[in-house]
Order: sequence, then structure tokens, then C-alpha cells
Amino acid sequence: MSPTKNSVRKDGAVSVSEETLKLSSRPGFLIRRLHQIHVALFLEECAEFDITPVQYSLLTALRAGEMDQKTLAENIGIDHATTTNVVKRLEVGGWLKRRTGEKDRRRRLVWLTPAGEVLLDRMHGPAQRAHDRTVSHLKPRDRERFVAYLTELVEAGNAFGRAPFNIR
Repeated sequence: MSPTKNSVRKDGAVSVSEETLKLSSRPGFLIRRLHQIHVALFLEECAEFDITPVQYSLLTALRAGEMDQKTLAENIGIDHATTTNVVKRLEVGGWLKRRTGEKDRRRRLVWLTPAGEVLLDRMHGPAQRAHDRTVSHLKPRDRERFVAYLTELVEAGNAFGRAPFNIR
């Protein structure tokens, strides 16, 4: 068997190459795969709301109160163009409102509507179940340690991301 190709054995099982096995030791590959799994769990738990994880993060950040779109983008670590598109979709849904700044007309201020507050309250349990399911195979103390390690890695590498993120 070639070290870079998978092959099918006589019994029908797939023999995995060394190269394929190396993927499972790459942090980036595993992080991307875990993200896919979490998004699937989130969408399953929150299906009735038709809200994506990024939209949920944006709405959650607005619980702190009105803010401009630049600050909002930095508070959830997404670029300004994505923030603008997400805000527009959520505004159409009636979950938030926005207006132009009075002193600086380039500034777009955003805040939750009462319907957005109710949505967040209703989504809290299902979203938390998705978060819990994402790490459910870890022991409770390992879950805390895992999140602490993720936080440490994000803080250390934050400057390399394509969008600024105010983690604390």
C-alpha cells in the first residue's frame, strides 16, 4: 500500500494511509472539524429559531447595549463586511434596529429590539445544550480546562486573525 493513498481491503474495510492519519494530529484540522460539529449541533438544537451561530453571537453581544457596528464586529471577532450583512438580515427579521450616528454620519449604531431580547431568552436553553453537547464527552473538569486552553490560544494568536477580537 502506498503511504499516501487509502485502499479497500478484501473484507471491504478501508485501510487508512499514514498521510490521512496525520490529519488527525493537526490542530487546525481538528479545530475546523470540531467547529463543523458544533455548528451542526447548534443548528439542530436551535432549528426552530432559524438563527446561525454568528447571528446568535451578534445578538448576544448586543445584550450589553447599543454599540456601533465596528465595536460589535470586534466584540465577536468578525470582519466589518460580514457584520454589515448579518446586521441587515437580523434587522429584516425584527431582532435589532440600527441608525446613523448623529455626530459621525459614517457610524452605524445597533441595538436589540424587544423581540430580539425575547428571542435570546428563548434561545438560551437550546444554545446552551449545543455548547454542552460539543464538549459532553469530556469530564466536567476537562471541559473547563479545554475552554481555558482555547481561550489561551485565541488570546495568543488574536493578532493573526483577519478580524480583531476583543476577547475580554
